[in-house]
Amino acid sequence: MRLVATTALALTLAALPAFAEDAPKPATVTQANAAAPPSAADLLFDQPQMKNTAPGSTITYDYLRRSGISGGPFGVPLEDTLILKVEPGKSPDARDISVTMFSGLNRVPAGPFEDMAGNPVVSLFLENHLRGLAKVLEANPRYLKLAIRKGLRDKAVVTPTKVSVGGKEVDGWQVVTKPFAGDALAQRMRGMDDMTYTFVTAPSVPGEIVSIEASSKNKDGGELLEEKLNYDHKAG
Repeated sequence: MRLVATTALALTLAALPAFAEDAPKPATVTQANAAAPPSAADLLFDQPQMKNTAPGSTITYDYLRRSGISGGPFGVPLEDTLILKVEPGKSPDARDISVTMFSGLNRVPAGPFEDMAGNPVVSLFLENHLRGLAKVLEANPRYLKLAIRKGLRDKAVVTPTKVSVGGKEVDGWQVVTKPFAGDALAQRMRGMDDMTYTFVTAPSVPGEIVSIEASSKNKDGGELLEEKLNYDHKAG
């Protein structure tokens, strides 16, 4: 498969994106593997992450995107917010979710989502990230999307971590993957084949997603792209 320039990005944010469609299902836990960490797919896509979020509440994420690439192909630095308004769903663990993704001229259409057990913010972040990345690389977004799916399935490293929320430390998980490392077309990624995706989750945090980051640096440590989303406990 080759990277193909495209102007029609098939990234629809009006419904739940397809990142979870082909995600691997978690293995059945037995006595032998009970101590093993959960899979990346389980943490990011399969868990009923919204069950601990009270209907009528709001989850706010702070967003940042910046790049040091000459000519500014990713645009000017952007700081904004992504807000989920949560209402009751049809089942106890599910919620109806309306989304305000950025503000003013930066607004991106997203949602609403009905009877959602999972947190749509993971797919929303990745789809928005891929839109920008595919444009800069003049690449087929489907190729990039499939690489990230494969990276989460085959290359992700899941480790336990401590998460600081509101001055308190809680138990969480960190998922790290470099999906483009070793890719046959890595030379076409303008040095961004080291792109690292880091996800942090914590069951005690509303919606469970604490942070998401996509970052890439050049060989001299210069910032090619930093894009991240962080849960804002003060705004909830």
